[in-house]
Amino acid sequence: MITDRIENINLYKNIPQNAVNFIKSLSENITLGRHEIGGGIYANVEEYNTKSLDNCRFEAHKNYIDIQILLRGNEKIFYRSVEGLTVSVPYNAEKDIEFYSDKVANSAQITLDGTNFMMIFPHEAHAPQVALNETEKVLKVVVKINI
Repeated sequence: MITDRIENINLYKNIPQNAVNFIKSLSENITLGRHEIGGGIYANVEEYNTKSLDNCRFEAHKNYIDIQILLRGNEKIFYRSVEGLTVSVPYNAEKDIEFYSDKVANSAQITLDGTNFMMIFPHEAHAPQVALNETEKVLKVVVKINI
């Protein structure tokens, strides 16, 4: 897991340049939905209400690295290694996602606030969309990099 300020995104040479360019061009005016970036990279832009911790669960991906960025609002993301987690919904290859039943609360966490990003690798489970204090509507971009 990598987390840093968005202004430092170009320092990470393992992030393809077309993904960096896309991230640097982001604004709240972006349209919702899927955006093709090229070279096995795309972004999902979504707007949703954050949830209470009790309504969030760990997920992981096998074929994509996530770079998660908020354009509006705040949310917590809890994370930990997938090692030792209990699968609750088996891996769906079409959607590249697996879910786990383990409690989220005692794991490490970061807060996305519009100034930073989180880069999540396939060996890392994450529980996104967690409200800070109260539920709020956020605008999020998840850049998906095929590995």
